[in-house]
Amino acid sequence: MNELFSAISGQSVINAIVWLVIAGVIYWLITWAIAKIGVPEPFNKVINLILVLAVVVILINVLLTLAGHPLIKWEM
Repeated sequence: MNELFSAISGQSVINAIVWLVIAGVIYWLITWAIAKIGVPEPFNKVINLILVLAVVVILINVLLTLAGHPLIKWEM
C-alpha cells in the first residue's frame, strides 16, 4: 500500500483536487440552470441522468489517473 502512496506525487494530487473543484462548480451551475429554466419532468430526469453518468465517468477517470492508469487519455 505504501508503494501506491509513494507513486502519487503531491503536485498531481493538488491538480486533481483543483480540477475536481472546478468540475463540481460547473456541474452545480448546469444543474442550477436546468432548475431555473424549468425543463419539463421527463426531460429533466433524462438530462440529470446524463449529467450524473458523465460526472461518474469523469470522477473514475480522475481517480484512475492518480493511480497511473487513466480510463480516458486526454491528449492536448
